[in-house]
Amino acid sequence: QKPPAYQWQDLALRVIKELNIPSFKRSSIFKVCKDYNRNDIEKALDDTKELCLEGDKWKYFFKLISEEKKK
Repeated sequence: QKPPAYQWQDLALRVIKELNIPSFKRSSIFKVCKDYNRNDIEKALDDTKELCLEGDKWKYFFKLISEEKKK
């Protein structure tokens, strides 16, 4: 398996792994990581891991990202 070509791809793979993103949402994670600031993604990832203790963490992650977009 070859390494990611861009840093945002590496970040997307980390988010997918840490939040157990389902396969049908993985392309959305790659798009978010490409389009958004790395700091915003990492903040949303950390907040999700800290605040969402049960349920679908990926839904909470997308909620945080959409709130960031409004700012």
